Amino acid sequence: MELRKWTELPDKMRTREVRKYYNILVKRSGWFKAKRVLDIIVSSIMLVVLAVPMVLIAVLIKLDSPGPVFFRQERVTQYGRIFRIYKFRTMVNNASSLGTQVTVNNDSRITRVGAWLRRLRIDEFPQLFNILAGDMTLVGTRPEVKKYVMEYTPEMYATLLLPAGLTSKTSIAYKDEDRLLADASNADEVYINEVLPAKMRYNLESLKKFGLKSDMSVLWNTFVSVIK
Repeated sequence: MELRKWTELPDKMRTREVRKYYNILVKRSGWFKAKRVLDIIVSSIMLVVLAVPMVLIAVLIKLDSPGPVFFRQERVTQYGRIFRIYKFRTMVNNASSLGTQVTVNNDSRITRVGAWLRRLRIDEFPQLFNILAGDMTLVGTRPEVKKYVMEYTPEMYATLLLPAGLTSKTSIAYKDEDRLLADASNADEVYINEVLPAKMRYNLESLKKFGLKSDMSVLWNTFVSVIK
């Protein structure tokens, strides 16, 4: 994980709107390397601790419905790079071909075990492998599919200065996002026009506070949120 020189950023990111966030991150570039070390240490420890529970979860998924254990999907991370995110599968196989890219409350595609995994937020555990690989970081903007990134305003592209995150202040605030979309006649349209801009306000504000103190606060609040 590194902060590129301004001239090396993708064209869509070399804008006046992104520059103000870039200048903030330049002043705190020392945290970039330290943040990567923290990612490796924490994700490695968590994978060891969660190894047995993850095997049990995999067995439950296979017993509950046909299909793979993991859900893999292309998402966008730092500088617009595409990567494959890993999650425990919580929906029927090939669910993406049966509906929208976002999940709504009481989505008929969600399996019985999947509903339980989502409620406890443990379907995200496999993303620890994404963190080890360097595609993600512990704290950062949640990765979107390319379809939604194409709807970003110039300012929103500033969130791609950092790798996608496992958790964030935004993901805590919008942990029940599926309920917000439950009554939408067009979930994609509501997400793009209402939910995404609201989430991005949180994400952009977090960029201004980039650093150790902010990351530790988000990790602690995520833990509290999951426990509750």
